[in-house]
Amino acid sequence: MSPVADILAKIAADRRCHLAAAKARTPLHDLRTRAAARAQVNSLSGALTAASAAGLGVIAELKRASPSGGTLREHFDVETLAGELAAAGACALSVLTEPDHFQGRDEFLLQVRALLPRLPLLRKDFLLDPWQVWESRALGADAVLLIAALLDDAMLETMLAAAEESGLEALVEVHGRHELERVCAAGARLIGVNARDLHTFRVNLDSVVGLGAAFPDGVVRVGESGVSGAGDLRRLLTAGYHGALVGSALMRSDSPGRTLARWLDELAAKEKAP
Repeated sequence: MSPVADILAKIAADRRCHLAAAKARTPLHDLRTRAAARAQVNSLSGALTAASAAGLGVIAELKRASPSGGTLREHFDVETLAGELAAAGACALSVLTEPDHFQGRDEFLLQVRALLPRLPLLRKDFLLDPWQVWESRALGADAVLLIAALLDDAMLETMLAAAEESGLEALVEVHGRHELERVCAAGARLIGVNARDLHTFRVNLDSVVGLGAAFPDGVVRVGESGVSGAGDLRRLLTAGYHGALVGSALMRSDSPGRTLARWLDELAAKEKAP
């Protein structure tokens, strides 16, 4: 396997190492106690559905770096960025917490939660164990990302059950029709299609658009990655998506808030045009 194609396996292996140490430090019982002290969660699917009634909901992603893009933003003030993107019209925020390949930190999620108590927050990480679901609730997340490519059928069902028990929603990420069928069979009702192949990290938004018609009724649909402007948001909207998760293009912008606001204004103007 080439070094590029091995990225997903390397990230998952690194997370398993972190997980073993974290579980040794903090028993599940302690996490459940901390999670129980959290306020009622904000609905990510509800926010996306409400936003899509007038256009397309945007989950703006807070990430400092990525394996494919390197460091996206040298000055990364997560609170300032979160405030700007929320004010610009993001219906939710995604917070990267994976440290080795995305330069994320659990503290970022805690900071954003304290700043924006009523905005849905998605914890973006590589979750492999129900312990991490409870950790996410304890950190203040409203939803967790579950990557179908990392979870067999049995573990996917286990993780979905853990999310439901903890009070969190699960955005289940797929990369094609087969995975879409798998996660629908497991009961997922909030599903993201990633334009980025997680083995090669190449991006193809056409693959997301093409899968839009394959969703069953009653599923909230999110297009992930590959969005670089209002035109891409429009494509996802036309393909039947409720929302888009946008990270790298915003994080590379000199002013992520102004950039997002401009995209949403352009999308709205296009929708109103005769």
